[in-house]
Amino acid sequence: MDTYLVGGAVRDKLLGIAVKDRDWVVVGAQPQELEQLGFRTVGSDFPVFLHPDTGEEYALARTERKNGHGYGGFIFHTDASVTLEQDLSRRDLTINAIAQDSNGQLVDPYGGQQDIAERKLRHVSAAFIEDPLRVLRVARFAARFHHLGFSIAAETLALMKDITDSGELQYLSPERVWSETLKALSEGSPRTYLQVLRECGALAVLFPELEKLFGVPQRADFHPEVDTGIHLLMAMDQATQLSNDPRVRFAVMMHDLGKGITPEHILPRHMGHEEAGVPLVEAFCERLRVPNRFRKLAIVVTRYHLLCHKIDTLRPATVLKVLKGLDVFRQPESLHCFLLACTADARGRTGFEEVNYPSAQWLQNLANKVTTITSAEFVNAGLKGPAIGAAIDKKRLEYISDYKLEHKRDLETENA
Repeated sequence: MDTYLVGGAVRDKLLGIAVKDRDWVVVGAQPQELEQLGFRTVGSDFPVFLHPDTGEEYALARTERKNGHGYGGFIFHTDASVTLEQDLSRRDLTINAIAQDSNGQLVDPYGGQQDIAERKLRHVSAAFIEDPLRVLRVARFAARFHHLGFSIAAETLALMKDITDSGELQYLSPERVWSETLKALSEGSPRTYLQVLRECGALAVLFPELEKLFGVPQRADFHPEVDTGIHLLMAMDQATQLSNDPRVRFAVMMHDLGKGITPEHILPRHMGHEEAGVPLVEAFCERLRVPNRFRKLAIVVTRYHLLCHKIDTLRPATVLKVLKGLDVFRQPESLHCFLLACTADARGRTGFEEVNYPSAQWLQNLANKVTTITSAEFVNAGLKGPAIGAAIDKKRLEYISDYKLEHKRDLETENA
């Protein structure tokens, strides 16, 4: 029985990246042997064992055979006769098909080290095409290693296009698609994930709402980049710079879906695209079973981002409507993520990448003031029921009006 460190741990060590998780493959063993050593069995598709002390995953060397559709359409074979090279041959990319033995020696039968040196994401074998999930995985690795200069080998991208054309992507479960997308949103370049999916045709299949944005014009005076899809990618870059929170990045990814259904006769204007986009965001989240904390932020960013951009010009009643829509009176901490997303939208335009975004500070300062109003003084004054809510809103409107006047005077003083 021989044990090898495999996959990401070996790859990241070679790249000089901190290793977070370690996975192992065991060659020449039967399940009973590991169980006798105290390993605990997990997984239903093939035997995976947890080390009794470290909790790290140990998998028996295996081969696989396609027998159905999608990610789960495989029969796995594990036996003491399966070699390390056979096990490595079933992996997706050469950079993930390198093993290290107990003496620290590398086993690299498929050229992973050379591809690391050349910064290439290359498939291991023709079996790559059998697993549609690999389209998403390769796009995610491209997003993860974009900063290191990695690109996808032309022949691998061609296979990704073949997978898309085969119709296999439709057999991926919503949970799998969301899981890979969530991981991509946490990588260093989420826009690269979208670009790769678009290049191989998968964006149109999996995320048609996003594909529709490309080629849709916007007013050049507001959006010098013109193309809505290009704006999406630029805004994603800004969101990545502003926040590590995948919720913010997802909200930015969703915020302009309404522009994809703007009637052609009113282009390049997009009147009402915010509200028109809300049902599209809801449908997207429902289809992929997106968690509610992501869905909620995406919806409010979609609905209110344009109002945020011009918040200091709105009537007090409209400002209060926005604050209530953002739920700042019950969850004041939620405003931060909303403002980050709106800032990313404002800066995700050609020539505006470094622009100051005063709306964020304006709205945050106002929220800090109006959220100090409580019901206590009105209850003490003898008000009851709906009268309390009406009195609170009246005072909130007074605060907003005073704040707007104060802000206007400050601007006039600065410009004097």
